[in-house]
Amino acid sequence: MAVARRTAKSVWDRFSASDPGLLRLMAGLRTVGAILLALAVLAVVGTSVTHLVAGAMTAMVATFAIQEKEVRGQAVTLALGLPVALAAISLGALLNSRVIAGDIFFVMLIFGAVYSRRFGDRGTALGLIGFQVYFVSLFVSASVPALPELFLTLTIAFACSAVARFALVPETPERTLTRLREAFRARLAQLVAHQIELLDADAGDVDAVLVDLRRSTARLHEAALMIQGRLEEGTRDASAAALLQRRVADAEIAAERLGVLLLNARSAERVETLTLHLPNASAAMPARARIAQDAGSALRRDLRALLLLVVRLVPDDRGTALPHVRNRLLGYREEQGLPQGSPAVQDCFRAVGEAARAILGLRLAVDAAQDEEYDTPEAARSREEFEAEEISISGEAAAAAEEEPTGLRRPTTRAAVQVSVGSALAIVGGEFLSTQRWYWAVLTCWVVFLNTASTGEILVKGYRRLVGTVLGVVAGVALAGAVGNHTWIAFALVLLCVFGMFFTAPLSYALMSFFVTAMLGLLYTLLNTYSLDVLVLRVEETALGAACGIIAAVLVLPVRTSHRTDEELGTVLARLRDVVSAAVAQLSGGPAVDLVDLARDLDTALDDLRSSTKPLTHPIAPLRARRQNARYVVALLETCAYHARSLAATAELVPSSKSVAADARLALAGRRITHNIDLIAAHVRDEEPDGEIESGASIASMLDSGRHEVLRTGSVAFRVLRHLQRLDEGIVGLARPLGVPLAAREEKAAGTRSVG
Repeated sequence: MAVARRTAKSVWDRFSASDPGLLRLMAGLRTVGAILLALAVLAVVGTSVTHLVAGAMTAMVATFAIQEKEVRGQAVTLALGLPVALAAISLGALLNSRVIAGDIFFVMLIFGAVYSRRFGDRGTALGLIGFQVYFVSLFVSASVPALPELFLTLTIAFACSAVARFALVPETPERTLTRLREAFRARLAQLVAHQIELLDADAGDVDAVLVDLRRSTARLHEAALMIQGRLEEGTRDASAAALLQRRVADAEIAAERLGVLLLNARSAERVETLTLHLPNASAAMPARARIAQDAGSALRRDLRALLLLVVRLVPDDRGTALPHVRNRLLGYREEQGLPQGSPAVQDCFRAVGEAARAILGLRLAVDAAQDEEYDTPEAARSREEFEAEEISISGEAAAAAEEEPTGLRRPTTRAAVQVSVGSALAIVGGEFLSTQRWYWAVLTCWVVFLNTASTGEILVKGYRRLVGTVLGVVAGVALAGAVGNHTWIAFALVLLCVFGMFFTAPLSYALMSFFVTAMLGLLYTLLNTYSLDVLVLRVEETALGAACGIIAAVLVLPVRTSHRTDEELGTVLARLRDVVSAAVAQLSGGPAVDLVDLARDLDTALDDLRSSTKPLTHPIAPLRARRQNARYVVALLETCAYHARSLAATAELVPSSKSVAADARLALAGRRITHNIDLIAAHVRDEEPDGEIESGASIASMLDSGRHEVLRTGSVAFRVLRHLQRLDEGIVGLARPLGVPLAAREEKAAGTRSVG
């Protein structure tokens, strides 16, 4: 029984880690529950199959369109959505026989639905409900005499959506945040498990373990960002949100640092920190060396102990065993009981101690673990540091208001104009293909503009939708043939497709399109309008709609991919400069600032840059050199962001820690790094750089104190200098792929320096 429980927990942890906060699972269950409840009520009322389909589609729209986090806001939006839906279905029925007037109104509706995004989640939801319900009226060929029954159908669908949202599958910000914390714990445990695999792996297996290690690190970072997005609504006050955000950031940075140091220890030549982040990093690694047997055994033991601390990161675990393990690991931070080994291996033990401290802080922030009676002096000092940090956290943070673009420069206005033009083209072209089902082209044009910000993103999204649609047609043919005239079997398969659609939407747009098209084949079967020609027409209309969307994106107020990536790159460089300058200032004795917020702003900007470069790095991108260059730049920025976060985490200790002291000499090193960032940012903005990229002497050699002190490996000073050195190298390394001119001596040095 115990084995079965452990196995079940392990499987659940893996699933929880793959779906942070179970957000996809809850969205799928909530939508399926709303549709199922609507079908049950409508079946009892005795409506026709056509109205069953309309009710199911409306329940789906009313459920997935609302994305507000607060329960009260969801209820208000759902209440406002019903009159919007009734108006849309009425206009659809009235204009069904008036082709020109109906087409003009449809384009106006599309413009309004997209423009309403500027009003936040509520505006987006109401616009989406209006558009989709009008589409439902076209799909079921709504007529004026059928309006009373359609009104009843839509009202029932909205009521069932409310029951599913607030009773069957309730969702509150607090509950979501709790599940996200559990997902973070699961992903942290996965990362530590992969680090143990890295320690144990034979030379031939290291490449595969590195792939898992990089994937786990990225997933942990994703979970941390998702927690950040839910903190404001899911915690009792701003101070609690700031405290949890800081503890999550500490745990993420400590785990990432441990992975880098373990990778260094595996290499006989101390692999550069950049290696973990660069593409095809495994090919650049020299031959690995086995860690000494005794030190390796001790390190393996302590990593497993750390994994135990992560797995037991829950409130109901008490007793003396875990505090004893935790205290032993915490002692490594202060050289207490540090096992013998090479400097690289001892760095790993110290990193284990830092990770144990971060896990303690996370547990204190989550459930205020009351086991201080077992504390050693080292553990007690860690608690004191946490308490001092908590006191220093301000309960209020002023948000800087950014200047918002106006007119056609506003993204919502530009997108509304583009999608309106594209939809008009799709209506004209769709009418030539089919006078009855032209709206599929319009729907595709609408969809490819959702959550896209550049021409390249629209092109990639249109390509993925077409691929998913073609595959979905094949599945739709098979399902329709298997179902035949069995209505409720068809509805059951529709529900499975709906769940698959929502569960896979964040993972793969092609998969989502596959489930949508397979579902449509089943719906056509229910409406007795199914034929192979209909599904082939679906592919043709999809291709036409994607083409119209791309044409509109290219010709009407275009936002070129290169322009957007340059904007996002400039934002990343600005955020990187903010973190580095603030961290160095605090390490140099300057005033304390909220470095965690600055670091999270950097992470968010870097995620936006990754998203904007996807069209450049997609396999269909024709320019291979440009694809490799984009990957290389993003990899270097990820490395710089890691060292900046680590630097900020160390600087955060200065105001409260007894072991970390400020050093005014670090300001000189910070000035060189920020100067180089400013030059690169100016080049990205097409401005004339004021100066040249500075490199040459190492950061450590710049700090001429005249006292000839020796920096002890693993000390805080050594860690700070290492992060500054890697930042300096990473920023200089960005100059060449971005085309920033270097002075002659820097060009020669950059040509001989290895970034891998």
